Amino acid sequence: MKNGVLAGLAATMVLSVMMVMKSIMGMLPEFNVIGDWVAVLSTVGLPASMLLGWIAHFVLGAVFGAAFAQFRGMLPGSDVVAGIAFGIAAWLGMMIAFMPLAGNGIFGMSIGMMVPVMTFVLHVIFGTVMGLVYQKLNAAT
Repeated sequence: MKNGVLAGLAATMVLSVMMVMKSIMGMLPEFNVIGDWVAVLSTVGLPASMLLGWIAHFVLGAVFGAAFAQFRGMLPGSDVVAGIAFGIAAWLGMMIAFMPLAGNGIFGMSIGMMVPVMTFVLHVIFGTVMGLVYQKLNAAT
């Protein structure tokens, strides 16, 4: 479980750097997942804070890593292939549950077609990094 959490956090760090780079480059400025976290969390009475949005983002990454470790035995292929499959499943959950909850419509379509495409690529990268780190951590123990 510990290796899964660490792998999820490492993958979340890589994803976060890419999200910040997207923002700096001005790509799809109308989509900000941290801002969406702030909006969702404020609906349950939590303060509208970007820091809280980032914390939620990393907590979810750790939870996904723990879930990956828990279900790894049921996923096909190498750790990397399993990580990619898990990342795609997480993307689908984001598109069907989180996006509408954040007010972006299913698959984020109220923002535009680039949202599901861009987030799919980011989740494949997340899954790849998570699988690689998980594999390396398990090999070291």
